[in-house]
Amino acid sequence: MEQIKKEPSFLLALTPILVMIVGLALGVGYMKLKVEPIILIAALVAGGIAWRLGYSWSELQEGVIEKISSSLPALMILWAVGLLIGSWVFSGTIPMIIYYGVDLISPQYLVLTAFIIAAIISTVTGTSWGSAGTVGVAIMGIAQGLDVNLAATAGAVVAGAYFGDKLSPLSDTTNLAPIAAGSELYEHIKHMFYTTIPATIVAVAAYLFFGSAAASSGANVSESVLALQGQLDKIFHWNIILLLPVLFVLAGSVLKWPTIPVMIIASLFSVLLGVIVQDFSFKNGFISVMTGFNVTMSGINMEFSKDITKLLNRGGVSSVNSTTILVICAMGFAGIISKTGMLTKVLHTIMAKVKSAAGVIISTIGSCLTVAFVTGSSYLSILIPGEMFKDFYKEKNLAAKNLSRTLEDSGTVIVPLIPWSAAGAYMTATLGVPTVEYLPWAILNYMGVVFAIILALTGIGIAKINKDAK
Repeated sequence: MEQIKKEPSFLLALTPILVMIVGLALGVGYMKLKVEPIILIAALVAGGIAWRLGYSWSELQEGVIEKISSSLPALMILWAVGLLIGSWVFSGTIPMIIYYGVDLISPQYLVLTAFIIAAIISTVTGTSWGSAGTVGVAIMGIAQGLDVNLAATAGAVVAGAYFGDKLSPLSDTTNLAPIAAGSELYEHIKHMFYTTIPATIVAVAAYLFFGSAAASSGANVSESVLALQGQLDKIFHWNIILLLPVLFVLAGSVLKWPTIPVMIIASLFSVLLGVIVQDFSFKNGFISVMTGFNVTMSGINMEFSKDITKLLNRGGVSSVNSTTILVICAMGFAGIISKTGMLTKVLHTIMAKVKSAAGVIISTIGSCLTVAFVTGSSYLSILIPGEMFKDFYKEKNLAAKNLSRTLEDSGTVIVPLIPWSAAGAYMTATLGVPTVEYLPWAILNYMGVVFAIILALTGIGIAKINKDAK
């Protein structure tokens, strides 16, 4: 006989979330502990509360498995990116982009350039991960070669990547938000201009103003660039065909081919290029895709600089192992609080106090941030608040596109700023900069929330149902 389940009280439902927030603030922020054990402790607390509510271990396990299963596509992409980076260094693709890129891009404008290029690629392809994993990786290499602040560059790449993820009609979250809110896709995209354009202007101004401060002095840069190019010249041979894997991945994104097969094919092709163009061995090619490239694979008898080894010794599936563990821990916690209704209880209780239209929008922002922070999922931060607030928007005579815009402003673009989210972990693994370090520079991501609150309070850019109907 199935045991009767109790509904959690607000305080009981809030407890595991508070444990996680306090644990992360003290453990990670103050004591510099690893994130994973803290998330597991919060999951253990949630499990204990769930047991008191009448949930069995098998039911909790079912919720955990369901959430982890939902994250598997993201994890598989993460593993494929590990393959891709290892093979692109092995083939000489990334080194070639770095070699010529340091000549073409001024250090003073690299941060701004990183934002613009990542934004263009993500808008065309509809994928933030693809943008960061292709041009983002190359730009980070150029930044290292030019001695530009890596945190600033990574933040600009993330901001640019999520500009397209937010606005591109090819993006999954751009399509998901209007579905969750009940609005129309292109109306949703146009309505996002109210918050995205001002946020973009602020970001561009900041990158222009602070970009020069993120770069080193010209003399030191010129010297380090020449040294870098000299060593790259000795390790690799340059050929235009080395860009084919990049073009193949970008074409696959534009044509909406399955992401993982495209990345795997590009990786295998890159290994072949490394064997043919660079005269490296097949054995080292397969080692590169599994454990990462190493400069000793070149077979050159010379002393490599620290800059070169840091730049080239990277990639491989094993490089994302820690990220995989982090995502699994986070999904385990999310599975328990979702299965038991704790998260829903917290959000519904908060909403009971809201009276005004501005309050509904600001509460939506708070709910999206809560779901994003607790679950680390961009999809859940769109779907759960979208389902919850849909009727509230109708009651307040607010058009559905206000809801879909808010879901993107405070859900889609915030998730990569959370270290234990799949997106945050991916960006850290791909760009080589911790989430908390690039966060201040991902200006577009959090300024969208600021402008969303300003619009809610002033009423500017807030569409009404009656007005739309006319």
